[in-house]
Amino acid sequence: MNFADLAQIVWENLRAHRMRAVLTTIGIAIGIAGVIAVVAVGQGGQAVIISEIEKMGSSRYFEIGADYMRGETADSTTFNLQDPVLIKELSPAVEKMAPLTLGPMVDIRLPHSQQKSIMGSLYGTTPDMIDAMNLTIEKGRFLSDTDVSAHARVVVIDAGLAADLFPKDDPLGKKVFVQDTPLTVIGVLEKAPSSMMDVFNLRSVYTPITFAQEMLNTRVISTLSGVAVSEEALPQAISDSIKILEKRHSRTSNHYMGSSLEEQLDMVGNVTSVLTTIIGAVAGIALLVGGVGVMNIMLVAVSERTREIGLLKALGARRRDIMQQFLGEAVALCLLGGLIGMIFGIGGAFAIALLANWPPLISIWTVLVALGFSVIIGIFFGLYPASRAASLSPAEALRHL
Repeated sequence: MNFADLAQIVWENLRAHRMRAVLTTIGIAIGIAGVIAVVAVGQGGQAVIISEIEKMGSSRYFEIGADYMRGETADSTTFNLQDPVLIKELSPAVEKMAPLTLGPMVDIRLPHSQQKSIMGSLYGTTPDMIDAMNLTIEKGRFLSDTDVSAHARVVVIDAGLAADLFPKDDPLGKKVFVQDTPLTVIGVLEKAPSSMMDVFNLRSVYTPITFAQEMLNTRVISTLSGVAVSEEALPQAISDSIKILEKRHSRTSNHYMGSSLEEQLDMVGNVTSVLTTIIGAVAGIALLVGGVGVMNIMLVAVSERTREIGLLKALGARRRDIMQQFLGEAVALCLLGGLIGMIFGIGGAFAIALLANWPPLISIWTVLVALGFSVIIGIFFGLYPASRAASLSPAEALRHL
């Protein structure tokens, strides 16, 4: 039996049972649509997260913190304010180094305002942070060494927060309350294009670390953010920083570890890839369920068409011809479901990405693999019904006439 004859027979049989064919393809379509949409949205989300992390630091950025691999977290003995100063002086590989005391959830509001408080993150730091985190000032200035030494009650706010608090006014010189403490706005950061901070309405303020520690009533420095003199010097900068810290804090049980921006990006990429794979695998279960449906329908078709099989064999049809016919019907059902699922999967990915405000990354390989998998499902779950149909003896089949 040539391909043209096979295609015609398959098409006529599917057309004769339209409703059954449509219902059978739904399971395959749902599975394919789910896999394509999940992978596309996952890859788009991964790209956005990585892009945002890249904006948060230069290519020479590195971070020193407590060794979380040992289960350690930063406390008041992990770092002190002299550590970043001495690291810059002692290591020729380190260009900038800024300590960070973090207040992850603080209330921010205008004085004498009935407006609801805005939740934001407080970063207590030093002037080097502007270079470490690739921050850009839109108006005003960033923190200075004088602000740090004077424990100045000043604050630099991000563009989103400026728009929230001062939609029509110039925020420079104005007062804002952070944790019920009045601070003077000295600078506004430039808005990053398509920032994830805006998507999730995350706001941030920067104050001198000396004042932040007083306001938060803590001496804990969570991390040290540094900039190496060059990308090639990054490993040396991290190594020097850890050695200096271990020597300075030798009387404590603290351990330190460092990471570059590239390592952080790799870590995020690995985590998001694993999550996308797991969710995609869950969506792929629908394909298996659809495949079982295909097998069930094809077994019913074999039972219904026993007389047809007998006539075909009596007229000289070979076992291979019968098997090709039923296997072709199973593959055609799955392929049709795959094409429908592809359309809905791509459309769903675009819709979800539009709502989440990030680009869907529709990989041609993802689509081809999904369609290929639908064909494999058709072959796998159609093989047994086709084999059963082909194994019927002509005499047994003709008894049903």
